[in-house]
Order: sequence, then C-alpha cells, then structure tokens
Amino acid sequence: MGRFLNKGNRKFAEFAKTKYFVDKTALINQLLEKDITEKFICLSRPRRFGKSVTADMLVAYFSKGADSRNLFEPLCCVKDELFLESLNRFDTIFIDIQAQFEAAHERNENPIQRIRTCVVKELHQEYPEIVSQDDILADALAKIYEGTGSQSVIIFDEWDYPVREPENSLELAGYIEFLRGLFKNSDAKEYVRLAFLTGILPMIRAKGQSAINNFTEYTMIHPGDLSACTGFTEQEVRILCEKSGAGFAQMKEWYNGYCLGGEAIYNPLSVIKAISSREFTQYWTETGTYGDIAGLINQNFDGLREAVLAMLAGNRIPIHVSDGKNDLRTFVNKDEVITALIHLGYFAYDKNTKEAYVPDKEIQNVFYHYMENHKNDSLSQFLELSETFLKALLNREEQAAAALIQDIHNDFVSSIAYNDENSLACTVITALISSFSYYHKPVREFPCGKGFADIVCLPLPEHKSLPVLIIELKWDKSAQAAIAQIKKRQYPQSLKGYAGEILLAGIDYDRKTKEHRCAIELFTESS
Repeated sequence: MGRFLNKGNRKFAEFAKTKYFVDKTALINQLLEKDITEKFICLSRPRRFGKSVTADMLVAYFSKGADSRNLFEPLCCVKDELFLESLNRFDTIFIDIQAQFEAAHERNENPIQRIRTCVVKELHQEYPEIVSQDDILADALAKIYEGTGSQSVIIFDEWDYPVREPENSLELAGYIEFLRGLFKNSDAKEYVRLAFLTGILPMIRAKGQSAINNFTEYTMIHPGDLSACTGFTEQEVRILCEKSGAGFAQMKEWYNGYCLGGEAIYNPLSVIKAISSREFTQYWTETGTYGDIAGLINQNFDGLREAVLAMLAGNRIPIHVSDGKNDLRTFVNKDEVITALIHLGYFAYDKNTKEAYVPDKEIQNVFYHYMENHKNDSLSQFLELSETFLKALLNREEQAAAALIQDIHNDFVSSIAYNDENSLACTVITALISSFSYYHKPVREFPCGKGFADIVCLPLPEHKSLPVLIIELKWDKSAQAAIAQIKKRQYPQSLKGYAGEILLAGIDYDRKTKEHRCAIELFTESS
C-alpha cells in the first residue's frame, strides 16, 4: 500500500462513521454496470459537493490495498455478483492533482514529472520484474496489463486544478499532453478498468474539441444518470433534518436550488454545517473566494450586468450553454461567462427551460456580500442605489423613490422594454435587491384579500420591526390609483399577522413621458 498506488480504505471508513453520513454507495453499482465505452468518466461539481468523498469511496471499493467487505456490507450498494467479484480486485491509482501541483511548486519541481516519478516508482516496487523506474506512466500500466492481465483503476481528484489555477501556459499544455498520453493512447482501452476524474470544470476545450474526448462528462448542465451521486437530495436532507431537529423549511430556503436530472440537489457541506451549528447562514466563502465572481462578472460583454442583476432579483434568464470553453479565461460573450458560473455553482441551470438562475439564499448572500465589499464595480454601485431606494420606500419619500426607480431603469435595466406591468415588476424587484438582507424574497402575485397583490415583501424573523411592503403597479394611470386598489381589494387585512406595520406603495409608469411616479403611505384601519 503506497501514497498513490493501492491506498487503503481508512478515509472512507472514518467518514462512514460520522454523524451526518449520507450513503451514496449505489454509485458503485452504476459504474460497474457501464459498458466498455463508458469507463472514462469526468464528474464535475462545484466546491463542497462531496467529490473528494466520492473519490475516497471508489478507492475503498476498488483498491487491492484494502479489505472493504465489512465496510460496505451494511451500506446501500447492491452486493450482487458483479459487485463482489470487483471488490478490492484492481490496482488503484489515486492522485490529488491540486495537492501534487502545490507540492511541486513549493519545491520548484515540474508537477507532471513529479507525478510520473512518484507513481511509476510505486508501480516498480509492486512489479519489479515488469516496470522500470524509467518508464513513463502509460507504458508502465500497459506492461502490467500485458504481463499479468490486470487492469487499473485511475482516480484523479481536483483534475482541473491546473486549468483553474494555471501557473503558466507551458505547464498547462504539458498537463493536457500528460492526460492525453495516459488516457488517449491505443493501449488505454485495455489497461484501464475505470478512469474517474473529479473537478469543478468539465473537460477543457481545445479548438472547439474536448482535449480528452473519450471521457463521458457529467456536469451541472448535463448531469446524466449520475445526477444524485454527489450532493444531497431533498429526501436525504429531510431525513437529516428530522434526525437532528433542524428546520427543513429554512434548510430549503437557504441551500436548495440546484436541479440535476429533475431532482433538487443541496450543497452537502452547507447542510451539515447548518445542522451542526444550528445556524442558517452563508458558508460558501469558507472554501470559495470572491475572486471567482470578480473575475467573471466584470467581463465587458453586452447584457452581462443586466443578466446578473435580473437573476439576483429572482428572475430566470434564457442562456445558450453549448459554446462554453470551460477554462475560465477565454470568453466571447455573456452566455459563456454565465456558463462558467453555473459550473462553479454561483448560478444554477434548468435544462428543461434552458434558463439560468440564482439557486438559493446562500448564493444570494454571496453576491450581496461581494457587492458590499467591492465598491468600484457596477454591481456594487447598483447595490448602493438599491439601498437608497429601499430607504426611500421605508421613509415614504415618494419623489425620491420615483426618481431612483427611473435611474435604475435607465442605467441598469434599460434592456427591459416596457410594454406591460410585468416589465415594470421586473424593474421594481431588481431595484429591491438590497431588501434581501432584511426581507424574504419578494413574492409576485401574492394571494391576499380579494385578489393578488403585485409584489409583497415580508420581513425576515430577525427584522420583524420592519413593515410588510405591499407594492401595486400601474400603467398609464396613477400611483394613487394603485394605492386605491390595494385598499379596495383589502390586501393589508390578510397580512396583519406578518409584522406590526404595513406600508403601501403604488408605482405607475407613464408611457408618454417615460416617467415613474410613486405614492407611499402607512396602512391604518381608518385609511
């Protein structure tokens, strides 16, 4: 048992004993059932989705360096003949690509040469009569297969680290050639039993083609039949909440939103941290950085800023995802940038409607905190404008609120062509982005009284001193007419239980003058 070849099962065995362990071992059965054309797999998921745990599980199952029969016996994987005959039967190479690149850089070594030397050395120790220490890795594996008939399982965790964090272009080019030489040579189909790569990005594109086009990719956009193999399903989260006494409704609000293969998928580490700490908050930046956002959303592409703001306001936007280069550097339009952010987990994707959106409250807060701390870009400037608009509403400053809506329409969401109240609603909800720190997400067409209020904002439990906001929209009428409709249809009477006060706001758009008008008043029983 070595560092790279035929590691034991300790890491997965320890994880399986943890309090919040969720059994994903059915993935093993899925992989075993795939045919010979599907044994090269690249699984890409955002940070904290359980990719490394998946890699450790596969090592525990395949590696000759472990005896895992008792470990897997109580787990949900089906122990059929195929499962048992493959259990701990293969030479298994596991490499944490990020760790090896970082170690090489600390020692001023070539990372590819370091990986080759370390792995081949262990193969030579295991097969001294077959493998020479001077062999390249692909040749060593081919010799082992030719001499013994033994195939190998190759698992790379963080395979895309050199793509995401390139030190230099020559190093990246060398890494791509290393992957091609290992997985695309004529012998690879024979000596590989399974190649399983995990990372954040799909396979890097080179001149429009995959750099290693024999891999089947399972991504945030095309999850295939492995959609639920990493991440927690809604049922799994519900069971964890029941066992721990955590509130499922809050868990869903904070961490649900990714839809893979028609199933709601939650970010595992955020769920576990929320359960263990009994606090629903943002955990994303403990492992991620705001640099991901800054480097991407500040790309100078038409419509990108407007699209990001629309999604932060709770809207979905149509997106074309097929042309993404997936290398975080070469973009030609806003859709490619948004595609990259989907792979990174900052946006989600609905494959059925082909729309992108912000998945949950945690990611909403990531963007909000980014805008709070980066004062020089256009999104941060918009947040300041939104905060001023919210203050104007709460202080009943009608003219200021109307002027701010006008500014937001002209400067930030000018791509919205007004032709009905729906367009006006999109502008108003976008203007209310700053309210997400104090209010639940604005609800459109909220059922109350004798109809449906256009927009309702309910304060968060920790901000119950703030009033409920009821906003009614009009088109070529008057803001006062909107207020009158709120009262006539008795919207406030249905919302008394949510907070101490209720604020009524009417917003009208004049098609001729292109002006917004606003009326605001505090609801009283006599009004």
